[in-house]
Amino acid sequence: MTYVEGFVTAVPTANKDAYIKHARDAAALFAELGVARMAENWGDDVPKGKVTDFYGAVQAKDDETIVFSWFEYPDKATRDTAVAKMMADPRMAEMGKAMPFDGSRMIYAGFDAIVDQGNGQGGYVDGFVVPVPTKNKEAYRAMAEKAAGVFQEFGAVRVVEAWGDDVTDGKQTDYKRATKAADDETIVFSWIEWPDKATRDAGWEKVMADDRMKPGADMPFDGTRMFWGGFQPILSQ
Repeated sequence: MTYVEGFVTAVPTANKDAYIKHARDAAALFAELGVARMAENWGDDVPKGKVTDFYGAVQAKDDETIVFSWFEYPDKATRDTAVAKMMADPRMAEMGKAMPFDGSRMIYAGFDAIVDQGNGQGGYVDGFVVPVPTKNKEAYRAMAEKAAGVFQEFGAVRVVEAWGDDVTDGKQTDYKRATKAADDETIVFSWIEWPDKATRDAGWEKVMADDRMKPGADMPFDGTRMFWGGFQPILSQ
């Protein structure tokens, strides 16, 4: 099943065009090194949270926009080989000298997809990050698989839920701090792709009204520490 490298970045809003150019210039190199798909999504409907949110995750400033992005690989072995190549490629070092954002506040990690339903590339993305008790992995997967079917019923073209596999501690920011994760919790990085924002908005109205999606007493994670947002794709290839 798909292996995912998931990223969250704070980019100066004024640098949007520069960021898009940076991503497009990098895409061919990443594909050459083994990335099957690269998706970059610009913050559009990213709410502030009471406990956690995307802004706090990357220490975003008032003049910055959240970017939610990922690489897809067919498996972890392909990802590990690609990362080794990236670390040894001088073009990566050159690219790093001219990044239009503060890379020290970017968070990234490797995730193993446990749900991957649908095969479309959407025109709008909902992104989520949540800590889940590691012992609840199967309960979470079953819940996510059921929810994915409902989202597709209401217009989503793809739903991916990816379980933390290579989530390291960062010097300044990381996924564990971003979600206030406990030692016995694992980070989940997930997204829903929709044809467009209008379909997404209408779909969420139906989801929120559907009895199948009502939270029960046996929720396998702490929803107060989940954060999410809506994003406009700026690159997908």
